[in-house]
Amino acid sequence: MHAPSLRGLEFSIAWRYLRSRRGSRLLSLISVIAIGGVLVGVAALVVIMGVMNGLQNDLREKILIGSPDVRVLPLGEELRLMDWQPRLAQAREVPGVVAAAPFSQSQALVTRGTYQTGAQVVGLDERASNGVDVTSIRDRAILGQFTFQHAGRANGAVLGRTLAANLNAFVEDTVYLLGFNSVELNAATGMPIFRPDTFVVTGIFETGMYEYDNAYIYISLEAGQRFANLGNDVTGLELRTTGREAAPEIGRAVANALGADVRAVDWQQQNTALFQALKLEKLGMAVILGLIIMIAAFNIVSTLTMVVSDKTREIGILRAMGLPASSIRRIFLWQGVVIGAVGTVAGAALGLAVSFVLQDVYQIPLDPSVYFIDHLPLDTDLVEVALVMIASVVVAALATIYPAGQAARLYPVEAIRHD
Repeated sequence: MHAPSLRGLEFSIAWRYLRSRRGSRLLSLISVIAIGGVLVGVAALVVIMGVMNGLQNDLREKILIGSPDVRVLPLGEELRLMDWQPRLAQAREVPGVVAAAPFSQSQALVTRGTYQTGAQVVGLDERASNGVDVTSIRDRAILGQFTFQHAGRANGAVLGRTLAANLNAFVEDTVYLLGFNSVELNAATGMPIFRPDTFVVTGIFETGMYEYDNAYIYISLEAGQRFANLGNDVTGLELRTTGREAAPEIGRAVANALGADVRAVDWQQQNTALFQALKLEKLGMAVILGLIIMIAAFNIVSTLTMVVSDKTREIGILRAMGLPASSIRRIFLWQGVVIGAVGTVAGAALGLAVSFVLQDVYQIPLDPSVYFIDHLPLDTDLVEVALVMIASVVVAALATIYPAGQAARLYPVEAIRHD
């Protein structure tokens, strides 16, 4: 018998063993169960990997709205960067740096009426570097304008949407910032005297990330230096690079150019704990869902073992007619491949369909105060889907080794006598 016709016979017999008895074209119940196990595992893995990718990418994009690619900060416990003007000029000359600007950052108690809450006060330069902003926060104003000028004075403040809502503050309203330098002691009585800084709301921004929208206030750099009692110094420098992936290398080049008393912190280092947690969660979910596919593989083993037991007499007849042991082995290999391929393709299709629905049709809402974001994001990577499909089919094929070996080792005479 020629090899092509033998291969066709092997596949035909494998397909027959997968079907129900009495000539039915429908798959047998145990075959459907085996396919269903692979389907569920692949679909769950596709959806969960998309969710983890979406969380990581969405958080990264929203963090980088207000967080630069690289921050240059003083080394050690020093909280201010001195002689920053020449360092700023040097940083702009480093290859890969697109824009650079100074900033100040401090904590404050913001009040309006009877409501008060803590906030991060960030001072930014009013002018963009070379016409290019370091971050995209200035493009996020939803009310008013992202400007610090009001009535000819640099006393404007731009608030996050959630913070403004909590303060019941709108554009042109006044808010009060109380910092460490806003408290003085009365020389006569020894009682504290509070002298808060007054700012007028010139704009309200929204990023979609709870941390920014709920706790950030942007003011002019000069006001920020005064509020944080920095004098002419700043907290550090913010840099925008040619690409986020190149930020670590460019950051090291900037640190080398500016001297040993500064350090460069790229966007990944600024949020190390968060991104490491997401990577660990993604790996953990992949392992857990991979175990589901392994369970499906054991299901395939049990299915084919039952087929071997049920078809022992037929296998003996095939061997007696001259079908080699290698062909018997390939018959069960074909069964495993068919089960794995059908379950994998159906599972990938179901997973992609669910991902599409959750991404574009119905977005699952989340509590932004807990998860930093307001909905469950999905970002399906087709390369990862392809790898999952390949791995699933390979696992299904490997699951046939034991039952196929059992079938190939049957002796024709003993198999024909099998009850």
